[in-house]
Amino acid sequence: MQRPIFLFLAATLLLAASIPVPAQKFLPKTIQFTGDPEYSNQELMAAADLKKGVVLNVDEMKSHSKILMDTGVFDTLSYTFNGQDLVYKLVPSPTLFPIRLENLPLAPGKELDAKLHDRFPLYHGKVSSAGTLLESVRGALQEMLATQGIKVTVTATPFGTPGTKNVTAMKFTIESPPVLVGTIQLDGVSQEMQSRVRSVVDRQKGEPFETENTEKKLERILYTLYVEEGYAAVKVHANRSDVPVVASDAIAVPFSVVVQEGRLYKLGTIHLPPSSLVSQEEIDKAISGYGNTAAKGQILSYTLFQIVSRYKSKGYLDCAVKTQPEFDEVAGTVSYRVDIDPGPVYHLAFVKFENVSDDLRRLLMRSWQMLPGDPFDESYVSNFLVNAQKDDPALLRTLATVKPIYEVRADPQTHDVNVIIRLEKRP
Repeated sequence: MQRPIFLFLAATLLLAASIPVPAQKFLPKTIQFTGDPEYSNQELMAAADLKKGVVLNVDEMKSHSKILMDTGVFDTLSYTFNGQDLVYKLVPSPTLFPIRLENLPLAPGKELDAKLHDRFPLYHGKVSSAGTLLESVRGALQEMLATQGIKVTVTATPFGTPGTKNVTAMKFTIESPPVLVGTIQLDGVSQEMQSRVRSVVDRQKGEPFETENTEKKLERILYTLYVEEGYAAVKVHANRSDVPVVASDAIAVPFSVVVQEGRLYKLGTIHLPPSSLVSQEEIDKAISGYGNTAAKGQILSYTLFQIVSRYKSKGYLDCAVKTQPEFDEVAGTVSYRVDIDPGPVYHLAFVKFENVSDDLRRLLMRSWQMLPGDPFDESYVSNFLVNAQKDDPALLRTLATVKPIYEVRADPQTHDVNVIIRLEKRP
């Protein structure tokens, strides 16, 4: 739906008292903008294609207003002219979103934002879901790729669920050909770790490339591998190393990874906060079973998994766990201090069984014990059908020929969780 432009022309000219007609010409002494301090007068003048000292008639004033409205940046716009001052009153759009590069081999950040702002004055890192600014940014990104020899079509779509509060960005995507992780060059990997690292890295080649995540993913995978082997102080840095390799069937983005391995450490202790749902005694018992061995990350990984699982079983779906290593270089040990941010508690809103008969639905609902309003237990959903079959021979026979599809929708605003379990015939 096109948003309205409210136009008001109040010309109080000394030479004429009659109502101005579209053919009349006016020379505004000043051109001003009010209502949206996000943008400077200079940016708004450029975006509206307005220039000082230019004579305008009513239709031209209306035309410049339309240029601004068509950007999608403003919700409504009106203007007044009193014979000297042309004043535009702007109401900003409540739905502007940051841009997200989905699989474009470009570097997001301040430099890209500056280039886009230089071309489009109203681009301040955000665009609307429709309008000329969105289309201009999409076209500019497509042109930037073309300068690298990547001649593709870039699409712009909402990131999230359209029409809901879950939309958090406008994503720009290359639909075809697929953009993949290309060759990965390694530097700093010791002979002892060469085969392990190369095996992990080779599995990433050919995976879908993600502009904002692939570098972090490579770093995280290799960091985890090294920590599991006892290199607790390892540092890993991944970055795109060259221009993408373009072929008819795919675009391959090459990477280089630099590793600073450091030394091997033995595991000391893992310290939990006093309020943790997992007790310090549980962790100490798990560690003691390994003895004074190298800091194999299985112990640390198991600890973190146990903590997150316990919190998620109590409804803390956004639980975030961070570790802070503390090194004893003399003893050659590393201990970890664990920080836990549980976040809000999510509650079950409803559970729904789809593609089932009424009789089967009644059997399933009779077995389902997590009620609306209860803290949402993620593990209960994944284990429900297995446990239900143990207690009900009729369900065991019926469910032997079906495959469950789970759909869990958690609303980060209301912290409600909707669960849909769909049963499909096994092929």
